[in-house]
Amino acid sequence: MMNIETARTIALSEILQKIGLTLVKKRSSGEWYYSPFRQERTPSFKVNTVLNTWYDFGEGLGGDPIDFVCHYLNSSDTGNSISDALRWLGNMFPADHSVCIYPTWESKSEENILILKSVKPLTHVALIRYLESRGILKEVAVKYLREVRIYNQRTGKEYFAAAIKNEEDGYDYRNLYFKGCVKKKAISFIRGTVVGTNGIHIFEGFMDFLSTITKKNGIMFEEDVMILNSISLLKDATAYIRGFGYQTAFTWLDNDDPGHKATKAFGAFFHSEHILHVPMNHQYAHGKDVNEAHMLSMGLKIGS
Repeated sequence: MMNIETARTIALSEILQKIGLTLVKKRSSGEWYYSPFRQERTPSFKVNTVLNTWYDFGEGLGGDPIDFVCHYLNSSDTGNSISDALRWLGNMFPADHSVCIYPTWESKSEENILILKSVKPLTHVALIRYLESRGILKEVAVKYLREVRIYNQRTGKEYFAAAIKNEEDGYDYRNLYFKGCVKKKAISFIRGTVVGTNGIHIFEGFMDFLSTITKKNGIMFEEDVMILNSISLLKDATAYIRGFGYQTAFTWLDNDDPGHKATKAFGAFFHSEHILHVPMNHQYAHGKDVNEAHMLSMGLKIGS
């Protein structure tokens, strides 16, 4: 079986090629791929070719080649221990496979290179137009989102984005070209209009939440709202909900394999907590997610 030291020298680009992924775009800071863990239209899986590391901005996870294979095997519902990953790599790559030497990676996250420079009300015309292109009413966007300015220490570049604050004082952000999180990744929580409500709506991303509020002509739910910001935060979400007194939970997760798995996992949790689970997928069955279905219903072009 391949040892750990050798496994870490296998180029991630070669591993991705083995599982059928193709390079979408190449930048000086690395290579971008469509995530192997879900369906998406904008590549959010980044490989740092200098350090031979990866980071999935949608999952909020990253690591070295071994970490990737463990996560990949787990997504395929097979054994996903380090031993399983080493065995898989050993089968995929011959013993005489050429190796490369990479510098030690000091951090497990790409996000530590980002600095939050400012937070203010959402006013930038380009961001408003971007959100409108996704079918989001301006008055809805400015109510729930903020405008953030972010500095990337690695590239030396600064950019702005529309963002929602999470429970750890971080911001999940999007603009026409980028999406990610600055500071710590966490869920976002919004109180419903009824104090002491016994229900909660759970969305995968803030675009899905904003799409639903737009369809309701800007009217907020009576029930509370939780935005996961990443499927990887499912355990954080259940810990937050446990013992809170909710009687009904509505889930608005994606119509793809990760979304279905997460919906099933939530269902099992709600059953154990004696909470009525109401999946809402039937309302957006014609789209990959809530926002795509909303855009299709408006005749908008599906983009990033």
